[in-house]
Amino acid sequence: MRALGPGSVSSFLKIILDVVYAALWIGLAIVVVLTLLSLLMGFNPEFLQGLRLSGDYGEIEDPVPVVAGGLAAGALYLSGILAIVWSLRRIFATLTAGDPFHPDNVQRLRFIGLILAGLELGRYAVWGVSQWLLADVIRNEPNFSLTAWFSVLVVFVLAEVFREGARLRREAELTI
Repeated sequence: MRALGPGSVSSFLKIILDVVYAALWIGLAIVVVLTLLSLLMGFNPEFLQGLRLSGDYGEIEDPVPVVAGGLAAGALYLSGILAIVWSLRRIFATLTAGDPFHPDNVQRLRFIGLILAGLELGRYAVWGVSQWLLADVIRNEPNFSLTAWFSVLVVFVLAEVFREGARLRREAELTI
């Protein structure tokens, strides 16, 4: 079984990424609609009068900002994943075409690394904001994920490997 070109493993993975990309768009649309609905429900306090959110240490009296903020954070997270899958689709399109060291793949991998780092930093930011706004209700500690930061470093190293591969390909093209 071939790894590159039409009918290869990379073309099969490209199809899977296309399906995931479409599903992410649908999921993002649903989360955005739910966010807007939760904000609109905030204008009708009687509608949410019976809804109470409670944590380990207390109860949230007005759940609308918490729900809307959580959904908005989820939408941002899904947007980051969507951007990563978009870049992966573009990379796998070059793999399917049989051109793995396309010069644009370097920038795509760097973009993926930046988005991965941004998602991890965003996780810390959401934790900090929730601790600040909901200090009486939520008591949890953030965990430092070595796996996430290791993934970021691996993607940046792969970008440099692809940069070197693209440079070697350019040199080979100039050789007679």
